[in-house]
Amino acid sequence: MAGAIALVGVLLLGTLWYRFVEGWSWEDAAYMTVITLATVGYGETNPLGSRGRLFTIALILLGVVNIGYIVNRFTEAIIQGYFQQGIRLQQQRRLMESLAQHYIICGFSRTGRQIAKEFRAEAVQFVVVDSEAESVERAQAEGYMAFQGDATLDDTLLRVGIERAMCLVAALPSDAENLYTVLSAKTLNPRIRAIARASTEEALQKLQRGGADAVISPYITGGKRMAAAALRPQVLDFVDGILTGADRQLYMEEFLLDASLCPFVGQTLQKAKLRSQTGALVLAIRRLDGTLIGGPTGDTVLAAGDTLICMGTAEQLRSLNQILSPINYQNLRKPKSS
Repeated sequence: MAGAIALVGVLLLGTLWYRFVEGWSWEDAAYMTVITLATVGYGETNPLGSRGRLFTIALILLGVVNIGYIVNRFTEAIIQGYFQQGIRLQQQRRLMESLAQHYIICGFSRTGRQIAKEFRAEAVQFVVVDSEAESVERAQAEGYMAFQGDATLDDTLLRVGIERAMCLVAALPSDAENLYTVLSAKTLNPRIRAIARASTEEALQKLQRGGADAVISPYITGGKRMAAAALRPQVLDFVDGILTGADRQLYMEEFLLDASLCPFVGQTLQKAKLRSQTGALVLAIRRLDGTLIGGPTGDTVLAAGDTLICMGTAEQLRSLNQILSPINYQNLRKPKSS
């Protein structure tokens, strides 16, 4: 900006000199100034005396210095921008390559933003993927790791470490996009847990057939929650209070029992004494075959592959995690005390 202003000033100075000092016409004065600053060597428009030639020399020097300054700043801006972009891309690439056991949120619309808030509250390591530059910039402005790309493409998922990720959440606006994303994710990493958003019941069924481990319909879920709020408001408030948000006193967590790590496999709950050792409450047990045991008694035997659904304070759940030593589906989700 300063260089442009200075150049305009030099042009004006030269034109005024030739017009009023040398007595030339405005056209000749402007033409002489331009060819002088451009150093094209067309010669003098009109004959000049010694004073006029000395001024022309000074005008050439001023023009060379000013134009050189402008070219230098312009080149510097281009080079800096190029290298800064390269540095940013390199840093992003290294960051993506360092990700492991992380979560991937595909889509940063209203649903994606809410998921990101919950993941942040749970201290989960995650990356946001969105094809819109504006959404990516918004995610980064909120402090999230974000990558611009089409989540339905294998190359994009590979760039955000799909083969090392623990879970993918497909929250794109289109059911077809969510289906493609789940199919790609399961192909690249068959072990990944895939959660998808569905707008219709038909899409819900297709996503389940496509390999999604869980499919959530905002409309169906929203309707159920509204009915629960009308019929059982206190129950809903309690469940919400232990499932979401950062300011909680009680948490719910799940632990997968592995025979090689858990010392209580084959024992009953009464003999394991999980409640007396940690204070955490085992609410339910999901067997390996999918059978759900709600409110297990002391005679319930713990088996390899069981998933314990437990409730307690952050400290109680940490203690339970330490004594069970499970392979936890959510082993990066360490509950935080309120």
